[in-house]
Formats: sequence, C-alpha cells, structure tokens
Amino acid sequence: MKKVIKLVLFLLIIIIFYIFYKVYFTNNKQSKVEPEITQEEEITNPENNLIKNLKYEVKLDNQNQYIISSDLSEINYETGIEMVRMQKATAILINQKNIPLIVTSELAIYNNSNYNTKFSQNVRVEYLDNTIKSDKMDFDFNKNLITIYENVEYEGIQGKVIADTIKIDLLKKKVEIYMDNNNDNVEITTKE
Repeated sequence: MKKVIKLVLFLLIIIIFYIFYKVYFTNNKQSKVEPEITQEEEITNPENNLIKNLKYEVKLDNQNQYIISSDLSEINYETGIEMVRMQKATAILINQKNIPLIVTSELAIYNNSNYNTKFSQNVRVEYLDNTIKSDKMDFDFNKNLITIYENVEYEGIQGKVIADTIKIDLLKKKVEIYMDNNNDNVEITTKE
C-alpha cells in the first residue's frame, strides 16, 4: 500500500514539473495572422480617424451647455480645422433654465472650432412637449441661430404645422416659420 502511494506521489510530481516546464520555459509559438490590405481597402487619407461612441461636451457660457455624441464618427481636417462626420448623432442643448433641446439625426457634421453643426437625414428635434421633424437642421453658434429646413413638420400641444423653414433666434427667443416660395402657404392644423 505504501508503495502505491509513493508511486502516485512520484507520478504527480513528474506531471507537475512537466506542466510547469511547458508553461514557463517553452516558447509558445502562436501564429500571427496579419490582414492583407487590398488596393481598394487602403485608407485614402491617413489623417482621418474612425471613432465609435464619440462625445463632445461644450460649456458655451455660464448657463448654456452643448453635448453631441454619435455611434460612429470620422475625424478629418479641413484647412487645419477639425471636422467630425457623425453617424447616428444625438445633440443636447441645455439652456439656463436647465431645459434640454434634443436633436437626433442619421448624419451630422460638427465643427470642433466653433461648434457649428449641420444635421441631415431624419432630423428630429424635441423641446418640452414639442416635436419637429425635418430633412436638415443647422446650429450656428456664431449667429445664435437654429435653422430647420426641408420638409418641416412641427407637432405640439396646440396642433400641427407644415412648412419649409423654421428659424429660431436663441438670443431674442424669436421664431420665424415660412415657406420658401411666396405663393405657398404654411399649413396649420389645430387640435380641438
């Protein structure tokens, strides 16, 4: 019986030494797979970068904040200015009363030097109980102006408005709603 225990212990020690040797003293030769880049897949501009889940937070002044994020972004430089092309963009403009204006779109172009942003494709703007849908929208922080245009549909508590363009002056709190063609009329439907 003692011989069997000694033999089992001896075999166990040999197995442990073998495993220890294999793990720590042998070179693990793993094959490295390097992707082949064909001519069509080459990056045309090495200065551009693709980034997932990019987010910018900008404090405009003591009371206002601008946050923009996207699922996928490409950063490129045009005349030394960082321009960010975004897919599935979400922007939040928070005013001094801490009430957010939320914008979502399929595409956006964000200028990182002046924060101006151009939204396009399935643009949706939400502010309190109001919703605006359009094809395009521009934030111009230099002029403190929001321009919503092309197939604009506004829906709020009072009703629905269909127009070509809505301009919102952020400083004066003034809103202009109009059609591009003077012969066309803004369509207004009130809720009863």
